[in-house]
Amino acid sequence: MVDVSEQRPPSSPLLKVMWGNAFLLSVLYLLTGIVVESIRRRYHTPFFERLSMALDSLPARALELSHGMEPLRAAYFTGRITDLGVRVVFGIVTVAVIFLLALVVGAIMAVLRWALLRATRGGNGPPPGPGQDA
Repeated sequence: MVDVSEQRPPSSPLLKVMWGNAFLLSVLYLLTGIVVESIRRRYHTPFFERLSMALDSLPARALELSHGMEPLRAAYFTGRITDLGVRVVFGIVTVAVIFLLALVVGAIMAVLRWALLRATRGGNGPPPGPGQDA
């Protein structure tokens, strides 16, 4: 028989906020990309061409830093991957970059919070968890 009185410890509210923000930013970025790309394909104006290139610069830079841009470029120019395939790769890379940035910023904020709590309490131990007295 399972004891239902045992509960899991509550997860960190900071972690929930980080994942929520990263998810929201990813969705907004991808929706903006879809809208801009749709408009760019229909109306060939210089503004939307530049806007599309600006949106593509984040995943392109990330792929260049990870040495993934050259194989993608070669696959595109040899016809092994389509425009849609490149967009999918760029979308996945963008989501990964946004989530990585959210984790890094969240980790920095957690360390700063811990340091601030430690400085104000004067103790050397970790900060109290939810539901614990300081």
